[in-house]
Amino acid sequence: MEHEVWGMKTLQISGTMAALAWAVLSLLALPAFIVIPVSFTDTRYLSLPEEGLSLQHWRTFLTSREWLSSIWQSLWIATVSTAMAVVAGTLCAVGCWRLSSRISEHVRTAMILPLAVPTIVYALGIYRLYVQLDLVGTALGVVLAHAVTGLPYVVLTVSGSLSNLDPRLEQAARGLGASVGQTLRWVIVPNIMPGVLSGAIFAFIHSWDELIVVIFIGGRALFTLPRRMWDGINDNLDPVIAVVATGMILFTLLILTAELSLGARRTESTPAA
Repeated sequence: MEHEVWGMKTLQISGTMAALAWAVLSLLALPAFIVIPVSFTDTRYLSLPEEGLSLQHWRTFLTSREWLSSIWQSLWIATVSTAMAVVAGTLCAVGCWRLSSRISEHVRTAMILPLAVPTIVYALGIYRLYVQLDLVGTALGVVLAHAVTGLPYVVLTVSGSLSNLDPRLEQAARGLGASVGQTLRWVIVPNIMPGVLSGAIFAFIHSWDELIVVIFIGGRALFTLPRRMWDGINDNLDPVIAVVATGMILFTLLILTAELSLGARRTESTPAA
């Protein structure tokens, strides 16, 4: 009898938690459901369509030199910073995995500290440093800052993949005469590639959506897509902003879908205990 009562209480708690989770998800998704129809408005201001759907603001966005330039800046900055974060983060994670000591744990913790620091605090600190290095207002400064903040994502995902890698594979490769570089290239990296790609996806999304660091150190020469949206909102409430937001939402969902696919593939490839 007690077991039945306990089971009913557990089911009630589970149902309540599930309902709460769905409510939170709905609240988070609500802005997206509002922005998407607004991007098809037939008015000249931000509002839902009044007389019918219109593509006029999509046409304005796709033919605007300023918006297309911002897309290009966001893409290449995110791509370069992601590449730097992937190389540095993967090497750091592999090095910590090979050492397997208390020092490596401290190094790994230091690598993920940017996730714990508020972005505005990090941006202020990097601005003070960049003033001395004369990097304020340069693309290199933004790329380096985004690479540092993208590094923790790569370290975390690659470390997760390395935790499932049998160390005897490396020992066997070294025993057969492979060098450290050959072992890394042909044994370790192929086995942790899902983690590397996952880290790259998260680092890219982070750079693609980042605004505060760009405002602090980007100067007036760099106008990434989030920066262009921010300035557009401050100047006027043009419906093109909703078009850009819709495009960014769809692009992010596409990348996250790829990440979920990689995660499922990684789970399938993990050997059963």
